[in-house]
Amino acid sequence: MTEYIESTRVLIPLIITFFAPFFIWRNRHWKDNREAVSFIAAGAAFVSILSMVPAVLNGKIWLFHLFTILPGITVTFCVDGLSLVFALIATFLWILVTSYNVGYMRGLNEHAQTRYYFCFAVAIFGAVGVAFSANVFTLYLFYEVITIFTYPLVAHHQDLEAYSGARKYLVYLMGTSKLFLLPAMVLTYVLCGTLDFHLGDIVTGMPFPVQEHPTLVIITYILYIAGLAKAALMPFHNWLPSAMVAPTPVSALLHAVAVVKAGVFCVCRIILSGFGVTTMDALNLGIPTAFLAAFTIVVASIIALTKDDLKARLAYSTVSQLSYVIIGVAMLTPYAVQGGVLHIANHAFSKITLFMGAGAIYVATHNKKISQMGGYGWRMPITFTAFSVASLSMIGVPLACGFVTKWYLVNGAIQAKQVILIIALLASTILNASYFGPIIYRAFFMPAAEGVDLKKYSEPAMSMVIPLVLTSIMSVVLGLWPELFLNFVKAFGHF
Repeated sequence: MTEYIESTRVLIPLIITFFAPFFIWRNRHWKDNREAVSFIAAGAAFVSILSMVPAVLNGKIWLFHLFTILPGITVTFCVDGLSLVFALIATFLWILVTSYNVGYMRGLNEHAQTRYYFCFAVAIFGAVGVAFSANVFTLYLFYEVITIFTYPLVAHHQDLEAYSGARKYLVYLMGTSKLFLLPAMVLTYVLCGTLDFHLGDIVTGMPFPVQEHPTLVIITYILYIAGLAKAALMPFHNWLPSAMVAPTPVSALLHAVAVVKAGVFCVCRIILSGFGVTTMDALNLGIPTAFLAAFTIVVASIIALTKDDLKARLAYSTVSQLSYVIIGVAMLTPYAVQGGVLHIANHAFSKITLFMGAGAIYVATHNKKISQMGGYGWRMPITFTAFSVASLSMIGVPLACGFVTKWYLVNGAIQAKQVILIIALLASTILNASYFGPIIYRAFFMPAAEGVDLKKYSEPAMSMVIPLVLTSIMSVVLGLWPELFLNFVKAFGHF
C-alpha cells in the first residue's frame, strides 16, 4: 500500500519558479541583479526538490490538493520517482544554462534580454508544474504554459526566419494539444469519472472500462500520443527542426531542459500512471507504439546524416533520441521501462552539452557549418573535448550514460522478444556514430577549410565553457553510477 504525505512542501518549488520571472522583470534595468535572480531561483528550486528525495526513495509519495473545479477535475500536485527525474534535471540544468546564457547573450550583445530571461524562467515553472502534476488536467495546464512562453524565445530574433519557425512551432504544439490532447482528456473523464493518475504502481492504471468500451479506450490512447507533439514522434516532429532559428541556449531549453522533456515525460506518465501495464497489454497498445518510436529513431537519424548545419543535425538527433524514452516505456518490460525513463536524464545531460557546444562554437567563430569546422578542435580544445564526450554518450560508448540507456533497452527488447526493435536499436547506434563521428574527426584531424584563418579563433567566455564541461562530466558520472537516477525509476515502478 502506497503511503502519501500530504504537505504544502510540494508547493515550494512551484512558488519559487512562479515568482522568479517577476523578480527578473523587476530588475530589468540592472542586468547583474536580473541574472542573479535566475541563479538564486534555480538553486533554491533545486534544493527544495532535493529535500523531498529521501521520502520518495523510502516508497512514499508527496501530495497536495490545491483546489477543485468539478468533481474529478482538480489542480493537484504530487512528487514520486518519475516527478523527481524530470524536476531535478530541469532545475539543476537551469543553474548551468543561466551561466551559459550570460556568456551567450552578452557575447553576442543580444536584444530583449529581460524578455528572454523572463520567458526562460516561466518555461521552467511550466516544466516543474508538469513534473508535479497528479492528474491529466493539471498536466494539461502546465503543458500549455510551456508552449505559450517558449514561443517568444523561438521568435527571439524577430526576423522573417524566426517568425516562420515560431509560427510552425506554435501551430504544431497548440494545434495538436487542442485537436487531440484536449479531446483525450474529455474522453478520459467520461470513461473513468476522474482525471487523477493512478500513483504508486505502473500496473493498475486509471479505471478505464476496457471490457465495456475497448474501442473508445484505444481512441483515447491514440489521441494522447498524437496530442503530445512535444515528444516529437513522427509525423509530429517537424516543429523541432524549425525551432532551431532560436538562440542556442533556447535550443538547449527546447531539447534538453523543458520542452521535449515535458513531451516524453507526459508520454511516460500517460502510459505508466494513466493506462498502466494491464490496460496497455489487454488492448495491445504497447508494441505498435514501440514500432512507431523505432521508425522515428531510424528515419530521424538518417535525415541527421544529410545536415551540414550543426544545430540542424543536433535537432534531428533529438527527434531520434527522444523516441528511446518512448520505445522503452512502450515495450512495458521491466528493463525497457527502466531504460526509457532513465534516458530522460541521460539524454538531458549529453544533449545540452552538444547544444551548448554548438553555441560556444558559434560565438567564437560565427560558423554553423560542419564542413567548415576543420581544425577547430585545436583552437577550442575544451569545447570540442566536452562535445566529443557527449557525442560518445549519444552513440552509446561504454562509460558514458548513453551506453546504460541502450544496455537496458536492448535487454528490455530481448525480454519482450521483439527482434525488429533490437535491430532498430542496434542500427541507431551505427547511425549515431555515422553523424557524430565526422564532426569530431573533422575538428581534430582535418585541416582548416579553404580561406579560414584558425589563429583568430579561441575558446569563448568561461561562463559558457564551464557549464558544458560540467554537463559532459555528468554524462560520464551517470554512466559510471546510473543509480543516481535509476533509484528514482525503481521507486516509481517498484521494480
